[in-house]
Amino acid sequence: MDRDLQAKGEKARRAVLGDAYVDTAFANADQFSLPFQDVLNEYCWGQCWTDDGLSLKQRSLLNLGMLAALGRMHEFKTHFRGAIRNGLGDAELRAALIQIAVYCGVPAGVEAFRVAREVRQEMASEAAGGKGGS
Repeated sequence: MDRDLQAKGEKARRAVLGDAYVDTAFANADQFSLPFQDVLNEYCWGQCWTDDGLSLKQRSLLNLGMLAALGRMHEFKTHFRGAIRNGLGDAELRAALIQIAVYCGVPAGVEAFRVAREVRQEMASEAAGGKGGS
C-alpha cells in the first residue's frame, strides 16, 4: 500500500463526500472490512480522483452517468451530493439527469431525478439547521 497516495485519496474523498461521510465509513468498518477503506482511499480516491486529467466537476458528472447506468442508486445518491459539493449547479445537474434518461432509459432517469430531489431536500434541511452531516 502507498501511504502517501492513501492520504491524498482520503483528503480528496473528504473534500467530495464530506468528513461526516468518511468518518462514518471508517466507524462502520470492522476488522474484516477496514482494509477495504484503505483500498478505496488509495485506489479510487488517490489514483483516480487526484489525477489532474479531469476536474472534480467532470469526474462527478462521469460518476453520475456511470452509476445511473449501472443502477447503483445508493452510490448515485452519495455522488449526487458530492457533485453539488464539487460546484455543479442546477442547470448542469438537470442536463446530466436528462441525458441519463435518454441514454440509460427513462426508468433510470426517473430514479435519478427521484434521488436528486431527495438529496436536494436533505441538503436544504441541513442548511436550514436540520440534521447535520454530509
